[in-house]
Parts: sequence; C-alpha cells; structure tokens
Amino acid sequence: MSASRSSGTTDALGPEEGPEGRPGVPDKASEAGPGAIPGSELLAALLDGMDAALCAFDADGTVTHWNREAERILGWSAEEAVGRPGFAGWAVRRADAGEVQGRLMAVMDGPGRQVHEFALLRKDGGRVLVRTQSAGVRGADGKPAGVYCAFSEVHAQIDLERAIALSEALFEDASWGVVLVDVDLRPTVVNAHAARALGGGRTTLLGRPLGELIVQGVEDLEGALQHVLAAGAPPAPAELWVTMRTAEGNRRRCWRSGFLRLASPLAEEPVPLGVGWLFQDVTEAKLAAQDADRVRFRSNQLHRASRSAAECEDPMEAATTSLDYALAGFADHALIDLVAGERLVRAAATPSDAPGPCLPVAGGGIPLRYVPGHPALQAVDRTGSVRATAGAGTTRDAGEWAAERQWPADSVHALCAVLRSRGRTLGVVTFLRSAHRAAFERPDAVYAESMADRVAASVDLYQCLRESPGDTSPYGA
Repeated sequence: MSASRSSGTTDALGPEEGPEGRPGVPDKASEAGPGAIPGSELLAALLDGMDAALCAFDADGTVTHWNREAERILGWSAEEAVGRPGFAGWAVRRADAGEVQGRLMAVMDGPGRQVHEFALLRKDGGRVLVRTQSAGVRGADGKPAGVYCAFSEVHAQIDLERAIALSEALFEDASWGVVLVDVDLRPTVVNAHAARALGGGRTTLLGRPLGELIVQGVEDLEGALQHVLAAGAPPAPAELWVTMRTAEGNRRRCWRSGFLRLASPLAEEPVPLGVGWLFQDVTEAKLAAQDADRVRFRSNQLHRASRSAAECEDPMEAATTSLDYALAGFADHALIDLVAGERLVRAAATPSDAPGPCLPVAGGGIPLRYVPGHPALQAVDRTGSVRATAGAGTTRDAGEWAAERQWPADSVHALCAVLRSRGRTLGVVTFLRSAHRAAFERPDAVYAESMADRVAASVDLYQCLRESPGDTSPYGA
C-alpha cells in the first residue's frame, strides 16, 4: 500500500509542485527518468496482476481501488465499484451493510491485520462467502487514511489451507516415505519416515546422489524417476528391490513406490520441478508371500513325486524319480551315495555338464575317495543334514573346491541329507547349486530331509529285493 499512498499523493499535486508543495522539486515518477512508468499505471498493473481480490477504502469508506480478481469473483467492474460509498446495496445486502462496513473500517485505527468472513453479493444477485484480510493505511502525516482489504472465496482458501496442511503432514507425520527429487535426481526434501528408510538424516540426505545411498537397484529407481520426468506418472505403484548400505551391513528391501511429476503452477507451460516419490517398505510382506509360494510349490512337488514313484516297478527308479521332482526350482545337481561297509559308493547322479534326470551310475560299486571332513561323511556321522559353501574367492577357487569333493565343477553350494530307513543309515543324498543361486538355508534343509525320507524308503526296498545268498551288489545291507 506504500505504492498506493505515493501514487495518490502524486496525483493530488499540481504539475510544478513537489511532494511538500515546493516548486521545482520533482516527484518520484519524474525522478525515475523520462521512460519510467507513471506511478498510477504501475499501481494499476500490480493490482490487476494479483491472484487475490483487492479493494481499498478511504477514510470515509469510499471505494478507491478494485482489481480484476475482485471483478472476477463478484462481477462488478472497477468503473462500477470505484467511488461507491461502501458496499451497501450492491456488494452487501443493506441489512448487513452496517455491520460489514463497521468491521472493515474498524481496523483503520488499530495495528496489524484482521480476518473476517462475509457473505458478499455478486452482480447477478448470487451470494458468495469470502474470507477477508484487512489492514489500515496511514497517510504521510501518520494519521489513518483508509483501509485495504484482500479477499478470496472461502472454498478456494480452504482448498489452499488443506493443500498446505497435507504437504506439512506428509513431510512430518506420514507413515510412508516421501521424497521430492529434483530434475538431477537428487533429493531436495525428505520426510522423517524416508530418512529412516534411507539410513540418514533429513538434512544430510539432501543433494546427495541416490547411488551413494543404494548399493544395488539404484538403476531401476533412477530409471523410474527419469520415466516420470519424461512421460508422467505410471498408472500403478511399482515394487522395487534395492540393497541399502547400513552400519550393520547391506540390507535388501522391497519398496512399493508411487511417483508424481511435479510442475510449476506459475508457468504458462508445465515446467518440471522434479518428482514426488512416495514409498512404503513391504519387504516383510513380500518375503512372507514368497515363503508361502515356495512352501506351496514344494508341497505340490512332494505330492507329485510320491504319485510318480508309486508307479515305478523298480525301487531305484522310484528314488531317482523323486529326486527329479525335488530338483525343480531347488538345485542344479543331485547325487545318491550309499553306504558300503565303511565307505560310500555312488549309486545315482544327474549329469555333471548339463541339466538332466537323475540316473543310476553305470558300473557303480567303486568306493568314493572322500577326504575326511567331507560334508557327505559329516552327514552320515551326525545322522543329520550338513550345508557347505565355497569360499568367497574366484571361480577357479570354487572349481577346485568342488573338484576336491568330487562334485560337478560348477557347484558352489551343497546340502547333504542322510538317508535313514528302519533305524539304519543307508547313505546320503547331496543337492548342489551353482553360483547363480543363493546358498542353502534352514528351510531348504527341511525340504531336503522330507525328500530324503522318500528316497530312503525306495532305496531300502531296492536293497531288500536285491538281497540273496550270493549277492555281491554294493547296495546290499
């Protein structure tokens, strides 16, 4: 309103008078140079360019200013509004005019601003509820000179307040992570939940490349962000697996993520400001679902193995058939070693150089030269399962590790389950995985033991059928 006071003072002066009425002292508009915009025109342009409706009253309550936003809301043009004595009879019902005018003008004698809500009249006769902020205007002598009033429709103000409240809530109390990423894919705002998930503070994460925070999976995340910047938000949330670097080591997490492209509301054409990234950690739910799917699949495989083995006339064929079902999605190789005295002999195996079914070993009966401490021998001694993994060396080291144990060269992880039937140890079944699979875990051992029980029953039947007085088979009791 300082511009309004300056303009009003200048307009009231004569052409040869200065601000204090002294001849020869130029006013502010003339000081700005011959090409400067006159004060009244600059003020009009500023008022008409405002997003809020604005009107002003002089000390007597006469309307002195009225901008385009006020015209848009109420329908009255500046020519129709300026010069009217208050709102009575045109912008406010006459019954309410006294109260409205009194509350607006009361601020002229007090400090600060006052906020009110009024029902104003539109030119077409409709009513609109507005929220006003009014403040007094002082003249050059410091005395009250009038009032200015900025107003907007209540629903628009409430929408704005809701948007601000939502933004503050998202960045303070949200139960999911919220990150604003600029066009360079660097975080600019991080809420508390996201800061905990990313392993840093809300301020320490700002401006850092995502690759410094995420060990694996950052390419997928950055690809999603780049896609949103280029083409807009995807139609559905995406699940991204990432590995985070933490003080306790690397952690693998699954984030269900939604993305929003942010554009400036002030530009004529949408200008990308970055991406809003909202995510929630669903790792536990995903792992639980994966475990349930795995258990369901393995139970189905055990059922199919039992049905297929029951149709085999040869008990050893039933044993190898059961292993074929066990291998699906579980391991790359399987071996059956049976007890022959104090040694183990190879009875059946899958091909060592390519995928294939488990078949009896031709010309079997030669004892295996397993070194002391071999996982298969440990399984026999412990009467339980034994897991083993090659060291974290090169591929050549892993090949030597497998060769020393007489396993296929690509073997990196092993699980040996003992074969027990009728209180006797019949041998060992060994499952082997190559480097592209994860190491065996305790749930894998449970599944292997369940399959070993079925194999042991078939092997026991095979040995019973092969027993005879002159039998020299290595599979005998």
